[in-house]
Amino acid sequence: MTVHHLDPEPGTTVDVFSGAIAPVLTVDPGDTVVVRSLDASGYLERQTEPGEARPTMFDAPRGHCLTGPIAVTDAAPGMVLALRLTSMQPGSWGWTVAAARDNLLNRRLGLADGPPSWLLWELDAATGLATDQRGHQVRMAPFLGVMGLPPVEHGDHSTIPPRAVGGGNIDCRSLVAGSTLYLPVTMPGALLSLGDGHAAQGDGEVGGTAIECPMTTEAVLDLITDPVIPGIHAETPSGRITFGFNEDLNEATAEALDAMLGWMQVLYGVDKATALAMASSSVDLRITQVANEVWGVHALLPTGAIS
Repeated sequence: MTVHHLDPEPGTTVDVFSGAIAPVLTVDPGDTVVVRSLDASGYLERQTEPGEARPTMFDAPRGHCLTGPIAVTDAAPGMVLALRLTSMQPGSWGWTVAAARDNLLNRRLGLADGPPSWLLWELDAATGLATDQRGHQVRMAPFLGVMGLPPVEHGDHSTIPPRAVGGGNIDCRSLVAGSTLYLPVTMPGALLSLGDGHAAQGDGEVGGTAIECPMTTEAVLDLITDPVIPGIHAETPSGRITFGFNEDLNEATAEALDAMLGWMQVLYGVDKATALAMASSSVDLRITQVANEVWGVHALLPTGAIS
């Protein structure tokens, strides 16, 4: 088993998902990667004043600044990539901006016309606290907002909306160190890209950004060649998670729940209606994010909820 290191440089960063982009690193199943990523905007320097323009990796970014893609030897469609997250270490600074977009939520809140509000954060790994310029503190729970594979279709694909196949901008705050994210492989090699570090985020990412920050992620990449259930899902310290992504909140909710019922049928040997009855007393439905063009919903079966 080999440990590979990958840093964010002009030749190792992307701002779209595309199967046409050559991998910058190839690893064997079971290898460990230590990947550094810039913040979502690809800032090369920290802001010193709220909203200050600073140099970025891409002059005109089309999406998140991600590190990759990383190919996994022998990965092929029909398999599932297991991304076992060992550790995630945020950088020393971060930022949050809200009321920066004219969208439905901001219009409803009366904030669509701005001005945006910026928070600049100092991140202290020793205490686990993030402190903004006003002195308010938030306890950190770092994770990556974007972990994804390119869609099957040719061309460049936005990093902004999450996808049921391949994942991407999932923004699920439960995907902390100790989690394993399972992504259906979309093409030979898998071509994983990582980034969009979040030092902390609430369910929903209601303002459109979290505490956006650079991140160093250590993970083991493995392949599941005969998956029990092939869809995107995760095992986390808080429990098993399934996802739904759709422009319709009802459909996103149904997708997340349907996937969870499939797992419960396998885990407990029950029919679907019985799984639903069991889920009604044990499964939590949460709004993953409202910020990324489609609704994100996740279903959580807490560890030990059913014996």
